[in-house]
Amino acid sequence: MRSPTGNDGLLPIPLLLLLGALVPGSYCLEVIYAINAGGEAHTDSYGIHYVRDPLLGKVGTASDYGKQLIIGRISNVDQILYQTERYHHNTFGYDIPISQDGNYVMILKFCEVYFNSPNMKVFDVVLNGDHTVVTDLDIFERVGRGVAHDEYVPFRVQGGKLIYNDEESDILAGKIRVEFIKGYRDNPKINAIAVVKGVLDDVPQLGPIPPDPEDYHGMQEEEEETTLRSRHTSGPRTPDPYSIDDSSIMLPVFVAIGAFIPLLFCLCKL
Repeated sequence: MRSPTGNDGLLPIPLLLLLGALVPGSYCLEVIYAINAGGEAHTDSYGIHYVRDPLLGKVGTASDYGKQLIIGRISNVDQILYQTERYHHNTFGYDIPISQDGNYVMILKFCEVYFNSPNMKVFDVVLNGDHTVVTDLDIFERVGRGVAHDEYVPFRVQGGKLIYNDEESDILAGKIRVEFIKGYRDNPKINAIAVVKGVLDDVPQLGPIPPDPEDYHGMQEEEEETTLRSRHTSGPRTPDPYSIDDSSIMLPVFVAIGAFIPLLFCLCKL
């Protein structure tokens, strides 16, 4: 393989990690690492190339159970990144080579494709052994079933140290590690991972969460009810003048006539 300078010879990093790319559109990213957990190589809609999961056949279980779903919040091109996953009945993780100082963002991609309620799968994510970057992640509670969810973890590398939220940890053998921690509610999992050089504003992020069909139907009914109520003025309903009983109006006249007739009879006798 030829180096970028045109000289023969291998690049300083293995071919597996040679994932630098210019992403089309308004984003220009230097991709350091990207893997499709539980699946094969894939290039996403931004031009980021995710390599085949390096843990296939080694640790945990690879699953493509999500292929029976159409994943919400993403394009058709990116479906496979959220349809395949790796999970394990214990804590597991990936080693990521980092060779240069600078700012980085780790993108962790998740999608709940199995459970239909919250509190069924809950776990933490730890970076470089010391930094808990995601706490009590309940994917279903965050976005529901079959909907893409990304966690963005910005960090800095300087002088052999990883710095996250002003806390430092040592980088050993030129690699950092991201781990998915086994908890009391089912098994930890990951759908895909990408590490890019830059800051959070440089990274393309997911769009808004689509409304649940039942919630959307309820919102429509509420809007219709509000529209109907707005057509009526406030206060008691005005009585229909034509529905009033005429006899109640003539009663004082009948009383007056009844009282006048005896008086007239007495006057006639005088």
